[in-house]
Amino acid sequence: MKRTASAVWSGGLKDGKGTISTGSGTLKDTRYGFAMRFENEPGTNPEELIAAAHAGCFAMALSAELGQAGMVPARLAVTATVTLEKTDAGFTVTRSDLDLVAGIPGADTAAFEKAAAAAKAGCPISRLLNAEITLVAKLES
Repeated sequence: MKRTASAVWSGGLKDGKGTISTGSGTLKDTRYGFAMRFENEPGTNPEELIAAAHAGCFAMALSAELGQAGMVPARLAVTATVTLEKTDAGFTVTRSDLDLVAGIPGADTAAFEKAAAAAKAGCPISRLLNAEITLVAKLES
């Protein structure tokens, strides 16, 4: 299975402008640029898209792990925070911090924690990233 996305960039680094599109059409000519990436101007950037991909991938992987353990989540709320830092090698995504709040009726805490750890390690986006990945998982009662 392959998925595609494309980017078009025009101009210099700081004054240039770009657009990102996905093969599915969900994103179509979505603007991005230097100020959106480094100066908090509203808009998206590659790191935000990686964070969204990681949060979504982890939630699906956790749902699968929970199903194998006989649990069905009512709600999995995942936030991924991706850190971009300047290193000796240049700007690098150094970590992705996952924050999970899970509502799982009748959940066994130990089985939940085992499933969350397996999903963190096994989600395809986790395996893609060459960065530290942390997880804070909370089970609501």
